[in-house]
Amino acid sequence: MIGLISATAAGAAARDRLAAAWPDRTRVYDGPVGDAVRRAFAECEQLVCFLATGAVVRLVAPLLGDKASDPGVVCVDEGGRFAVSLVGGHAGGANELAREIGELLGAEPVVTTATDAVGVPGLDTLGLPVEGAVAAVSRALLDGEAVALHNASGWPLPPLPVASEGTYGIRVTDRLVELSEQEVVLRPPTLVVGVGASKGAPAEEVWGLIEGSLREAGLSSKSVAALATVDAKAEEPGIVAAAGRLGVPLVTQSAEELAAVEVPNPSDAPLAAVGTPSVAEAAALVRGGELLVPKRKSAATPAMATCAVVRRPARGRLAVVGLGPGARDLLTPRAKAELQRASVLVGLDQYVDQIRDLLRPGTRVLESGLGAEEERARTAVEEARRGQAVALIGSGDAGVYAMASPALAEASDDIDVIGVPGVTAALAAAAILGAPLGHDHVSISLSDLHTPWEVIERRVRAAAEADIVVTFYNPRSRGRDWQLPKALAILAEHREPATPVGVVRNASRPDESARLTTLAALDPGTVDMMTVVTVGNTATRDIAGRMVTPRGYRWQEGAK
Repeated sequence: MIGLISATAAGAAARDRLAAAWPDRTRVYDGPVGDAVRRAFAECEQLVCFLATGAVVRLVAPLLGDKASDPGVVCVDEGGRFAVSLVGGHAGGANELAREIGELLGAEPVVTTATDAVGVPGLDTLGLPVEGAVAAVSRALLDGEAVALHNASGWPLPPLPVASEGTYGIRVTDRLVELSEQEVVLRPPTLVVGVGASKGAPAEEVWGLIEGSLREAGLSSKSVAALATVDAKAEEPGIVAAAGRLGVPLVTQSAEELAAVEVPNPSDAPLAAVGTPSVAEAAALVRGGELLVPKRKSAATPAMATCAVVRRPARGRLAVVGLGPGARDLLTPRAKAELQRASVLVGLDQYVDQIRDLLRPGTRVLESGLGAEEERARTAVEEARRGQAVALIGSGDAGVYAMASPALAEASDDIDVIGVPGVTAALAAAAILGAPLGHDHVSISLSDLHTPWEVIERRVRAAAEADIVVTFYNPRSRGRDWQLPKALAILAEHREPATPVGVVRNASRPDESARLTTLAALDPGTVDMMTVVTVGNTATRDIAGRMVTPRGYRWQEGAK
């Protein structure tokens, strides 16, 4: 929850805008400002104070304890010009909150955290638990000193200015290690703990077994990614409590799946109880990996719990990112985060140029020109298989006539693939035209470079006969000038000449242009590859110069 505090009418106006935009995320604190800040500081994960910075400093200073647990504090001036990340920039999320507030209120986010200022990822922002001399090693990175990276796990990381040797060090490992005063350790989520338990096994017995097994094996509990067990034990209180204590998901598999897993220590007892000769080992090994701790029983008599620990190998990470139609404010926050997380960026050269300024220093950029889609897809997958964090970019939504399809055709289950949606050209054009996609609609590419024209024509005829609004992608190029007239002629067999048609070129970009015409009046010669053409159905209307397709035919009849 985000606590909102203000002292004046101007501050309250900006506060109320934030509260209205984020009703489920915010809580307004009224009353004397000092009391409001103290209550919000104790009850909320973050605070936004619409006050002078000096006043906020004096109010929160006596409340500060530890940066790992203090709430993030953002100060917004009463004129709404600046959103200052004051306390808890990383751990408290104040830096990102300041940026969000800036976008919402039109304020300039002010972030003074050193790593953010120079584009170096903060060690506490990598999504991994971090221990050790975070401040000292971060300062060394900022000062350009030699910082050695020892990534024994091979876990994919964003670009860091590191070396093979140095006075300072970063270790990425799931093992318990002795750290010097100039080292940090990042804990990758590589461990899976398989757990079996008799009905009613005490939570402390289950937890004690897990904790002791990890400690004796020299493994960190912070690297546990999941607890795993058989379906029949999905609601066993002791196992559920252990997962909650670790803060990890409880993953279950059927007895049949576990019975098919080869294990070193099968037993008749679980076979009789739940239908598989192994629960702990099989549940940990079902997705593969290295068995680090074979099945162990708890020390109680009789023993009511078993566990086993498996290390799964690090997997490369491929994020397929949609950049939207071109405007920076239509690039989603999730897309920005993935671009900054990537150590390798793969994309069409003109798309790389759009977002080059968002990349962190040291990001390796692999760009190519038009017509190399399959090559880019293969390159991105190969880099991910080498253990890299890869971002493969495409315009609009990467899954719509873009890079997701060829990339996933190349990828197998040996890498993690994350899809990041983007605003498609059809949606961007529709927003400019009005509401042409208010009812059923379809997108059809008129490019026959990869799809035979016979197939395209069959799809156009089906859409025409079904009275569906059609958005044409890739409508016309210098070498393909007859497909659009042919498609329009097919639609004209089923729609009136006055059917509205929207034509949008370079949607959301500085040279954007849009016009509303009709099926009979559209000149295909004015259309090119940067244009999206949307043809309405029999219900679509031109209303006050806007293209509108009714949500339903009843609404259309009532509007006549």
